[in-house]
Amino acid sequence: MFGYVTVNKQELKFREFDRYRAYYCGLCQELKERYGKTAQFTLSYDMTFVIMLLSVLYEEEAGEGMVRCLAHPFEKHPTRKNRFTSYAADMNLLLSYEKCEDDWRDERRPVRKLYAMSLRNRVKRVKEQYPLKVKAITDSLELISRLEKEKESNIDLPAGAFGEIMAQVLAYKQDEWEDTLKRLGFFLGKFVYIADAYEDLEKDRRSGSYNPLLLRKNGEGDVDSDVEEMLVMMMGECSRAFERLPIVDGDVEILRNILYSGVWCRYQMTKEKRKK
Repeated sequence: MFGYVTVNKQELKFREFDRYRAYYCGLCQELKERYGKTAQFTLSYDMTFVIMLLSVLYEEEAGEGMVRCLAHPFEKHPTRKNRFTSYAADMNLLLSYEKCEDDWRDERRPVRKLYAMSLRNRVKRVKEQYPLKVKAITDSLELISRLEKEKESNIDLPAGAFGEIMAQVLAYKQDEWEDTLKRLGFFLGKFVYIADAYEDLEKDRRSGSYNPLLLRKNGEGDVDSDVEEMLVMMMGECSRAFERLPIVDGDVEILRNILYSGVWCRYQMTKEKRKK
């Protein structure tokens, strides 16, 4: 994951942020308990959104706790956990492992290979528990890798493949909400991929790394306005899917904060940096 799917803290009430943070800390603890301390390095704000969305949709209460950790060694802080915390931990570990393997294949980064090796045995459990979901995710990752090698200039193709990954992550099970969750995840994933490519634009230009935004239409057009138009379209479709879900209370305002404001924070920082 990339860290785009998070809250806009300034627009949340204190109690809302504390509740959001408790889910995040609960995920951190779940990663440690299920997969060991090294798995905590895969921790992602993006997966906190997944936990909260599924918890509200399926009306799943979360157990509360108090823990100390390396980030808060002197004072206990609250955590919130339920079955979706375990699911998010599994998906988080899987995606982090596959990303490390991809980095090794494409860039021969030895640190990433070593970290992937440290996770390999633990990922086997995830693959055994979710065989169909894991196959769909790995197929999409392989497609992204192939498109990168072919230097595909149409960003919609790799972004769509990443969207399929997020669709699988959000579709927790086959039920009446599966199609809507997949649509939400698909456009959210496309948003994240495009925003990440935009953020890496100058870095990839200097290094010569693959970035479809550098290859589009032989560099014609205004990349800044084009990217913003694409992102608005992606988040519009994502938000429409979200509003079709029967979510009317609970943490709905935190979820709306993420989708309508939080996802734009990092993009706006990138945009301002490019202006300067």
